[in-house]
Amino acid sequence: MKYIDLHTHSTMSDGSMTPEELVNHAKESGLSAIALTDHDGVEGVERAISEGERIGVEVVPGVEMSAQFKTETHILGYDINICDKDFLCAMEEVRKARFERNLITAENLRKIGFDVSYDEALKFAPNGFLGRAHYAKLMVEKGYVKSVKEAFVKYLSSGKEGYCSLQRYTPEECIEIINNAGGKAFLAHLHLIKLPDDELEEYVTRLKKAGLSGIEGYYTEYDEEMHAKYIALANKHSLLISGGTDFHGEMKPQISIGKGYGDLEIPYNLLENMRK
Repeated sequence: MKYIDLHTHSTMSDGSMTPEELVNHAKESGLSAIALTDHDGVEGVERAISEGERIGVEVVPGVEMSAQFKTETHILGYDINICDKDFLCAMEEVRKARFERNLITAENLRKIGFDVSYDEALKFAPNGFLGRAHYAKLMVEKGYVKSVKEAFVKYLSSGKEGYCSLQRYTPEECIEIINNAGGKAFLAHLHLIKLPDDELEEYVTRLKKAGLSGIEGYYTEYDEEMHAKYIALANKHSLLISGGTDFHGEMKPQISIGKGYGDLEIPYNLLENMRK
């Protein structure tokens, strides 16, 4: 049986491994394929593909786009043409918005009483992609919190004093951007959308009309009931199923690539079905 992980991050966003290290780690972990789905950018994809070709790991060109909705929604894109000009322009717009958000995040944290700055956080992001996780690492280094998770729970998650929302595309716009770049769009980690089951189904129906190809049916934080519910939802609406761990390396040390918390197995046939 061949296994995969279609939701991973590298140092080109908020992961701790370079694209090459990530692919090698996947190989060492016995995976046949991974998708590199860095946040709002594909800068690491070509490097990952090259390394995958060298060592025998299939790498799917991907992205994870942040979308503006009632709650935070993420759209995964697979098999994207990473050279598509319109797609790259869309990513650049998000990057500009992210820069403004990072400046405000630093200001918010200082208002709470934490002595932090944009430039200090940037040292944790050697490739220039700065996000909340890097502020969290800075807070750990300075002794304000004991872990990245604590920083998010207390200060950096939605609704907390340090949080600043990111100006995003709508879910429908994300789907259109991905589809126009030759990819397929999937709704990520549905349990984080925080909608009642009937409203979630209405939301999925709406996104399917906009061109959604599938949903993430396998995920680290799903319990058996969630997994079964989302698989049934996909089948009911004739949607494809993807699966991934949301691997970030040291940023989320409790999550193992391909295995999540230890017992996740994502079958290769999901990728085959996506490409039929």
